[in-house]
Amino acid sequence: MVHVMLADQPEFLAGDHTLLRELLHPGKQTLGFGYSMAHGTLAPGARSKWHRLTSSEVYYIIAGRGRMAIDDSVVEVGPGSVIYVPPGGKQSLENRGPTAVEFLCLVDPAWRLEDEEILE
Repeated sequence: MVHVMLADQPEFLAGDHTLLRELLHPGKQTLGFGYSMAHGTLAPGARSKWHRLTSSEVYYIIAGRGRMAIDDSVVEVGPGSVIYVPPGGKQSLENRGPTAVEFLCLVDPAWRLEDEEILE
């Protein structure tokens, strides 16, 4: 069994300028799957840098309100929103509310630094 507590994971500033805590990663834990999962936050008024991954991503918005842009599409997001980002999709998340946007992000295959490109 693998049991992780969010509060026990170190927070770090990701390349896209979101604050992340890595929860599950097959390169760091013995897991029976190949994806990774992180918890993220984005401060009010902030926007993640435009970036793309060679992996696919799924975002689940836990709290806050904002806009998610993927390539030429933009959607309003809030608690309960699920967004799929295809491999190579140019993306950015913007917080348009008074509180932090809080989300979970699954990356498949698991996130690797060399698979991410910051576009600004």
